[in-house]
Amino acid sequence: MCRKVIEAIDKKDLSINIGATGEQTRSFMYIDDCVKGIDMITHCDDLIATPINLGSSELVSINTLVSKVEKIAGVKLKRSYKLDAPLGVAGRNLTTLSSSKFSSGNRTRLWDKGLAETYKWIKEQFNTAKPASASYRLKNHLPGDNASGLISNRL
Repeated sequence: MCRKVIEAIDKKDLSINIGATGEQTRSFMYIDDCVKGIDMITHCDDLIATPINLGSSELVSINTLVSKVEKIAGVKLKRSYKLDAPLGVAGRNLTTLSSSKFSSGNRTRLWDKGLAETYKWIKEQFNTAKPASASYRLKNHLPGDNASGLISNRL
């Protein structure tokens, strides 16, 4: 969602397409917390043969996520909904063993820090990946227009 908002701002087209109704919910986890959790799981002898879901139990609607990203970006987008898009699971959430087994109290809150940090990182990547001008490509021996397509496909 961060990338979609950044692209809308960059194109000066302050609109966004949202699949289905936007009311479907998902749970999100900050990448640093995910890495820490994976490290804790791999070093825990108690869980050798135990399946585990690592994640957050906080459900967030897609519409709420868009609102939070808009607030971080300082923009308000016109939303359009693709109501014929597959809804998928109305709500997707993890029941986490990690909250009882690995409770460290140091989880990054999505709204307090996680989403703002993620937005900042994605924006930096977006700005770095913008196609270089022809003169820059020639001066620095970069490939032609195909290179910009490869870069943007990595976002």
